[in-house]
Amino acid sequence: MRLALPLLLLAAAAPALAQTDPGTMQRHDTFRDAATAPLEDLNLKQTSIPPVLQRAVADPYDMTGLTRCEPIAAEIGRLDAALGPDLDEAPPPDTRSRGKKVADATYDVGVAGVRDTTRDVLPFRGWIRKLTGAARHDKAVRKAVEAGAVRRGYLKGVGMRMNCAPPAAPSWFVPVEIKPPPPPKQASLFENFLAWWDGVLAWFKSLVG
Repeated sequence: MRLALPLLLLAAAAPALAQTDPGTMQRHDTFRDAATAPLEDLNLKQTSIPPVLQRAVADPYDMTGLTRCEPIAAEIGRLDAALGPDLDEAPPPDTRSRGKKVADATYDVGVAGVRDTTRDVLPFRGWIRKLTGAARHDKAVRKAVEAGAVRRGYLKGVGMRMNCAPPAAPSWFVPVEIKPPPPPKQASLFENFLAWWDGVLAWFKSLVG
């Protein structure tokens, strides 16, 4: 009975955490993740790097196929899905009840405790991570996240110069309205007559000159 209430709170918190997931590279740990932490140290379980971040690592300033606002917005959307909201985006309102916030906090504490316990299973964990390549992969993940953040900021700067609307530019940017040029003024009948008469006079002067 003593364990029943915490378990219920943790189970109730799981859907809330899923709803506030900030991005595929910033997911909250679950009990399953915490329980299988040794597999990460053995490099048997890895955090996959999305293709959009792999492209950012290869060249964060690549503009191939991004010559219009729509493709830039689509690429930034893919980066948002991997990285979570950018710094210029206002955080979503927290509509959770007080009980839900307590449940979320309890869930996080429980997951952290399980992860700490399972990590202690492996002796010489630091050396094991180096030998298995887990440390190298974690470094690659961090590099991909950093490159993705650089690329997202660069693309928003390019979108702003192209006068694109958000999300192809920072959320605070307001595109300048570009008005079409006025149609050419139509000459009146009198103006056409004067132009014709000037032509006649010029022709006459050329004859007598």
